[in-house]
Amino acid sequence: MTATMSEPLVDILIEDGRWEEIDLPALSERAARATLADQELVAAEWEISLLGCDDARIAVLNGEHRAKPKPTNVLSWPAQDLASEEDGGEPYFPEPFVPGERDSLGDIAIAFETCAREAVEGNIPLADHVTHLIVHGVLHLLGYDHVRDADATLMEAIEVRILAQLGIGNPYER
Repeated sequence: MTATMSEPLVDILIEDGRWEEIDLPALSERAARATLADQELVAAEWEISLLGCDDARIAVLNGEHRAKPKPTNVLSWPAQDLASEEDGGEPYFPEPFVPGERDSLGDIAIAFETCAREAVEGNIPLADHVTHLIVHGVLHLLGYDHVRDADATLMEAIEVRILAQLGIGNPYER
């Protein structure tokens, strides 16, 4: 086992047992590691917290943090503001606060019912859809966003590239 694989990248808390059906810990670890590798970040230097919850819990979080008290599929809270001020610009490269020690990239929450419903509606395997959303959430932690058009184009292209490396088709062509 390599040094980058010695400790889990994703520190996970599962509040909804249905996440066990798709092995959220393994799936999220694979997606997060692929995302960091794509961005040329050393996984051993970072950690990500992930909450596997239900729609009720994510609705509360969405209300508290975004003033939208309704369920959503995934939420992210970056530890650092890495976003570019330029539309379509690359985010700043994260640097650990203490070199040689693991540092947090931030937190992600993902809701089972919304993800499961979206997978059925899109005729997508649940594991593939959740993998996409974990990649999406990790990219948010790294400063990517999709509010502005050029930012969305950049973020989606990176998602498609990472998902292809994981053997998952383009979610934007369905």
